[in-house]
Amino acid sequence: MNRNNIWIHIGIAVVLVALASVLGQIGRWKSALMTKEVPVVKTVTKPVVLTRTSADGEPEVMVRFKPGVTLTDIRKFAARNNDRIEDEIESVTGLVAIDDLDNANADEVAKQYAAMTELVAYAEKIEEIRLDDPALPVQKKLPAENDPVAGAPNDPLFSDQWALNNTGQNGGKANAHLDALKAWAKTQGSSEVVVAVLDTGVDYAHKDLVENMWIRPESVPQYSDDELGSIDDLHGFDASENAGDPMDDNGHGTHCAGIIGAEGNNGVGIAGINWNVKIMPLKFLGRSGFGSTKNAIEAINYAIDRKKNGVNLRVINASWGSTSKSKALEDAIWAASDAGILFVAAAGNSSTDNDKRGHYPSNYNLPNIISVAALDRSDLLASFSNFGSKTVHIAAPGREIPSTWLNDEYREASGTSMAAPYVSGTAALILANEPNLSMTKLRERLLKSVDPIDTLLGKVAGGGRLNAAKALGN
Repeated sequence: MNRNNIWIHIGIAVVLVALASVLGQIGRWKSALMTKEVPVVKTVTKPVVLTRTSADGEPEVMVRFKPGVTLTDIRKFAARNNDRIEDEIESVTGLVAIDDLDNANADEVAKQYAAMTELVAYAEKIEEIRLDDPALPVQKKLPAENDPVAGAPNDPLFSDQWALNNTGQNGGKANAHLDALKAWAKTQGSSEVVVAVLDTGVDYAHKDLVENMWIRPESVPQYSDDELGSIDDLHGFDASENAGDPMDDNGHGTHCAGIIGAEGNNGVGIAGINWNVKIMPLKFLGRSGFGSTKNAIEAINYAIDRKKNGVNLRVINASWGSTSKSKALEDAIWAASDAGILFVAAAGNSSTDNDKRGHYPSNYNLPNIISVAALDRSDLLASFSNFGSKTVHIAAPGREIPSTWLNDEYREASGTSMAAPYVSGTAALILANEPNLSMTKLRERLLKSVDPIDTLLGKVAGGGRLNAAKALGN
């Protein structure tokens, strides 16, 4: 054999050895991938994305995996689809927010995960939520002060607060109110009770709210989340930014907070139904009043975590909603129920029957939900208020309601958004008087403590308006 033939044979041998090595490696890869093999639903070949931070994109879908599927497994499944786990919702086993790194259509991504029927309980597109309060008379400014009411707190705008004490002012109906003066004879609230306002945040520096704002006690550890990191939640939580500053830049959440707990008898502005309470801001709606089901879920998850870490959080007020039903949001609220947290929700402002056209979260059939309709100062169902003989539980004042606003201001607003905080605040009053009352008993007490109103029969399940004095046994 000549020298050229020898080199040709050596070259062929080297190529064969290299090919065998590559084939062996491919075999090992194939074997590894067969471990816990899951059908890859997506058919499009995807580019490899090495890193991506949480700031790079919002998740598109919520997916709940079945029991037994670990978070490690979930991460593997997501990686195979070139997705990432944006956040695990710890309070709901197996529930995660998934960000599709290819910016695929959210409905298609949800379908792809839903098709994994042996592993996935459900998958759904993350929906937008926006405030839907009526346009008028929202943001009507109030006078600087008005005449005091005998036996009332010294807050200069109190006589405008017909919901608390209706004497027939401004064309209203006398005693079409919550009977607050009589309720306050028993208690004005307690700083031991925490009510969360799940909304646009709260202006926690407002002069009429600052003394009643929740501040994380030193005994409660700073909030920590595996995906979101460590968050300094001194004033609460902003789920829209995954941050610890829930300052309101819209006004809606601040208005709801004032109804619940503006400091009473302090010679400033208005009085909340509680003079003394702790309000925890949970921000998930932005400056324009828009948010998402995912951010609402994250905020509820935070609230449950704080409750488990020793915060006496007993009520969440939710003055918002949509016609889109979310199983993930429902599961998060159910987890709040398991944690002993009452969830008070606005019935909506479309003048529609919730028995026929659902409004969520108020329509979820859960043991901790109270759905609230709105009344005007004459004890009539407000023209904008949703109703439902089966799905709306109680009515409360919700038209032309004065309350706190941004930058130490006060405004008048209308909506079931204003009615729900009166129920949340009354719940806190009851708990101030009976701190060991269970969530179930608390809900029962509120629903039974109504003044019957003939015009609400067939419109609201309880057929009546909340009466705070009755709820306290007065």
